Amino acid sequence: MYFAALLARTDDGWEASDTELDNVETLSDLADLARASSVDDDTVLALIEQEDSWFAIVRVDGEDDPRVFVSNAAFAKRSSYGAMLVDELTGREEDAGDELDSLDLDGTEDGEPEAAEEDVDAAAAAGPAPHGPLGDDALLDDLGVGAKELRALDGDALSTIADALGCTEVLEAVR
Repeated sequence: MYFAALLARTDDGWEASDTELDNVETLSDLADLARASSVDDDTVLALIEQEDSWFAIVRVDGEDDPRVFVSNAAFAKRSSYGAMLVDELTGREEDAGDELDSLDLDGTEDGEPEAAEEDVDAAAAAGPAPHGPLGDDALLDDLGVGAKELRALDGDALSTIADALGCTEVLEAVR
């Protein structure tokens, strides 16, 4: 079961809203959703958690590229939203294993089995998602949660982050 919320920074503190990720298929979609809840292009944090097994934070500051942190890439890779974020961070495409996409159809494929072997070797080298944290672990430094602290979080990590940001009640209201 997922929990997803947006925390938007305002002049008066943080505003939280729970959010549905049904229409989110890419990191760009998630960033657009976050920007829509922004007040004066201020910071918005998209928080995603799955049953205390992994969490992710996507930070959007105005029109800057989103910054992403995933607590455990291997666990996150097993879920659709986690896989989307891990693939974005590792530069992998979801359909990278699709045989038609990986074929070089330039008319010389007959009699060249080496190319197919190279594709298999490249896919094997890509391997599964890395275990442990992945992404920008410094994305909350200026908000009071350092990289070392962020990497060490487990269990109910989003509550710990909300405590550090001073918005525990706001986040709990949307849980």
